[in-house]
Amino acid sequence: MSQISSRLGENNLNALGSWTTLSPVSTRTVATVGSNGRAYLRKLFATDLLIIGAASALPALAMEQSAVSTPLSQSSAGPYVLTGVLLTIAWMLSLRSFKAHTLGSVAVGMQEYKFLVYAALVLAGALGTLIGLTGFGDLRVYLVITLPMGLVALLTSRWTWRQWLIRRSRNGYALSNVLIYGQPADTPFAVRQISKRSGPAYRVVGVLLDGAADAQAEQDIRLADPTLPLAYDAGTIEQEVARLGADSVIVAGPLTGGNTALQQLGWRLESTGTKLIVVSALTGVASRRVRTSPVDGMPLLHVELAKFTGARYFFKRGFDIVFSSLALLGLAPVFLVIALLIRLDGPGKIFFRQERAGQDGRPFKMIKFRTMVEDAEARLAKLQEQNEGAGPLFKLKDDPRITRSGRWLRKHSLDELPQFVNVLLGDMSVVGPRPPLFTEVQTYQGHTHRRLLLKPGVTGLWQVSGRSNLDWKESVRLDLYYAENWTVLSDLRIIWRTFRVMIKPDGAY
Repeated sequence: MSQISSRLGENNLNALGSWTTLSPVSTRTVATVGSNGRAYLRKLFATDLLIIGAASALPALAMEQSAVSTPLSQSSAGPYVLTGVLLTIAWMLSLRSFKAHTLGSVAVGMQEYKFLVYAALVLAGALGTLIGLTGFGDLRVYLVITLPMGLVALLTSRWTWRQWLIRRSRNGYALSNVLIYGQPADTPFAVRQISKRSGPAYRVVGVLLDGAADAQAEQDIRLADPTLPLAYDAGTIEQEVARLGADSVIVAGPLTGGNTALQQLGWRLESTGTKLIVVSALTGVASRRVRTSPVDGMPLLHVELAKFTGARYFFKRGFDIVFSSLALLGLAPVFLVIALLIRLDGPGKIFFRQERAGQDGRPFKMIKFRTMVEDAEARLAKLQEQNEGAGPLFKLKDDPRITRSGRWLRKHSLDELPQFVNVLLGDMSVVGPRPPLFTEVQTYQGHTHRRLLLKPGVTGLWQVSGRSNLDWKESVRLDLYYAENWTVLSDLRIIWRTFRVMIKPDGAY
């Protein structure tokens, strides 16, 4: 793999005439993307084959061991060996059909793990049907032992490989080096999301803007990643791809020339072997709500409408009742310790109640452990000029109103624990959007009100994604995304991430 640092060495800077602003590219060694991705896929393929082969061989090995220990047994391992081989081939083909060994399906998000589960379920269905039609009861051992054990091993293996990738990505390693190309209005968001959210799957190596110069877009891109080379398209995208060592071009939104320009771009990139990835204009919608159907070369996106009632919400309420009840019982000793610390810290109430906006804007009293002095609300006006919060939020890292124990409670989010009482009463949910103050709601504009479509949560995407370190737009985006796309599985993931954030706080003050 070539090194980007050598491509953009001191002698080559002047050759990049189309670049309007050049920032020094990281000197970290980064292999060319294609070989990184292909090498990683080969590792996954070999590991999957080894795991599936071993799992499929278990019945044959067990039968052979039985024959050794019982010489008079008429059982033979031969048929099991053949069945194991056929099952291994079928399983690998099932993984291939779900693109489990394809870049774009690995190393980012939960899709990789879902494909492994889907492939195993399809194989289990086929095997169960075969057993039912043929009456070969001996095949049940593969259904009961081989498939479950193999699936668990595959999921563990993929997770382990993901952790290996994440560790290497800290030194600049990625499966794919991408050049982001698009109009100034669309590009900054794509840069921010791919740079911060794609993990080791994609590494942005440059930005090419399509259209007139835009100072605001340049500033936004610099805020997302100040090291990125930035240029305006002069019709030389092929040369820029080669100079930056990009193996993929991500088109962020529509181009100036419309669909024709996008089609021509694909033709131009054919000679370079560069992949073309198009960012859909449909953002903020989970993949499970979208399906594609082609109509004579024109892909149609079918988007399931967001729903805020139904069986899922009935189940969510049931989960809230059970979880909050168990949490309150289990945390009772912790509550006593925290109450004692607050009392020793000085006079005042143990709990702090504040009016917040609940579902559909209905008011409720949110309960927290008191972390500030008694007259904190009265002293707020004097501190407004020092506000460090985003948008209408008031946040101050060194807020003088916070008590000694309160600073520690806030850092580890322990002051939020009494909100499980609000969950049990039905005012809040375990997971949901952040509960806003009514002073914040009064500043909401346009679609921001959609945050109120769900019950606010004790935890949520905002809380596990940086909290007060996020700007206002990003906080709103996360809450809206959750409100429209939540699932039971996503709630469980957020709860798990909350435990991690409580141990290693990020943006809590």
